[in-house]
Amino acid sequence: MSATTTDDAFIWATRGRTWTFRFLRRGGYEDPFGVYRDTFAEINDQPEGWWRVGDKVALRFLDPEGRKDAAGRVIPHDFVLMRRWAQEIHSLDDGRRKIWPLVADEFSLAWDNAEPPVQRG
Repeated sequence: MSATTTDDAFIWATRGRTWTFRFLRRGGYEDPFGVYRDTFAEINDQPEGWWRVGDKVALRFLDPEGRKDAAGRVIPHDFVLMRRWAQEIHSLDDGRRKIWPLVADEFSLAWDNAEPPVQRG
């Protein structure tokens, strides 16, 4: 499970209106699922939260704009924060305030598309 990551890399998993759970950012991992699974292993189905797991931070929050999928569920955003981000994020509010602006426009363009966007590094 190797990665070619940068200092500001993170994994971002979410879903859209009609597309299911996808990794939109891979944090430099070719297959980010193992890192995601290991980091979120103890979190279970908590709807929101911030958890330090070793040298990573698991961050989950509901869509700040209240967007919902086709089944009417508010869309969650899951992040595995590494390196710089893991050191800078110290709470749920801190994570939402610092991370959401980095992906908000990208998600606004993608969430209502029939197909999920292409994953980024």
